[in-house]
Amino acid sequence: MLMLSLIRAFAVLLPGLIHLATWLVARSLNMPQPLVHATSMFVFAQVHAVEMRVGKGLWRQLQSLMR
Repeated sequence: MLMLSLIRAFAVLLPGLIHLATWLVARSLNMPQPLVHATSMFVFAQVHAVEMRVGKGLWRQLQSLMR
């Protein structure tokens, strides 16, 4: 029961923490907050795509070594 309440508290606090982090980065870079948010989403998508490609290649190499 305690774990469930901790997860719920984290789920409630997470959007506020993301907003605060975006605001702080935007303030330090002297950029509009929506631009920082959009840029971070773009960077996340690009990094995720690269990691997936590298992961697939490593998985194939591992499979070929196991044969």
